[in-house]
Amino acid sequence: MNRMTNEELTHRAAEVRSYVVKMLAAAGAGHPGGSLSIVEILQVLYGEFMHVDPQKPHWPDRDRLILSKGHAAPALYATLMLQGFFPEAELWQLRQCGAMLQGVPDMNRTPGIDMSTGSLGQGLSAGNGMALGARLDHAAWHTYVLCGDGEIEEGIVWEAAMTSAHFKLDNLTLIIDHNKLQLGGTTEDVMNIMPIDAKFRDFHWHTITINGHDFTQIKSALQEALAHKGQPTVIIAETVKGKGVDFMENNKEWHNKALDAKDAATALKELGGEG
Repeated sequence: MNRMTNEELTHRAAEVRSYVVKMLAAAGAGHPGGSLSIVEILQVLYGEFMHVDPQKPHWPDRDRLILSKGHAAPALYATLMLQGFFPEAELWQLRQCGAMLQGVPDMNRTPGIDMSTGSLGQGLSAGNGMALGARLDHAAWHTYVLCGDGEIEEGIVWEAAMTSAHFKLDNLTLIIDHNKLQLGGTTEDVMNIMPIDAKFRDFHWHTITINGHDFTQIKSALQEALAHKGQPTVIIAETVKGKGVDFMENNKEWHNKALDAKDAATALKELGGEG
């Protein structure tokens, strides 16, 4: 784990966003909006907090990350590549038959992926299992689960939340990407999930709400989560769908939409990459 300054994290986030745009344009399919909203969170996790070794992706004492909102895989793939888990060339094979990088993460195919996801709602249950396993092994590693706000409309998430609290899994941190949009519209219109913090407190979780694009706030929340004992912690990260690209921001049409060459060029100019 290499410590990164906020300036370095800002540069890295811009790199990741540019890679996401180029990957999805090359693939001709994918989910740009929800990939772009989690970029800062991933950079702080891998640049500041998570103990991982790209040369030993199955290192038993590594921290685990479950990307429960698996459709946002491009942001994770770009992050893992920049960390050294696999070569850049793999990014340009995204979603191709037989390629390492598929539309959702595959733990059996991709170094750095700790759980295969894509069917929404299952990540926290898997995270509970990992956290309990670490406890049984008297291991110090931490489990992080990153899920979407539309995803927490599913009942399985709340069954898992009860389990996390019942077993007092303080070696587990749930991060919710609260960008307020899903495929069918706003989360408020599709199935109102508010207030998220109060719901989790009622389920006996420690709750923190932050700006999910502010590196200082993300770091502080993750530090607080690691220090808090006796309860699992949920970090509710207030984010912007499509962050960094003006025509995508807060636009549900870019939840799942391919970028053509013109869209990609416009987005890359905004992001500071080549247009």
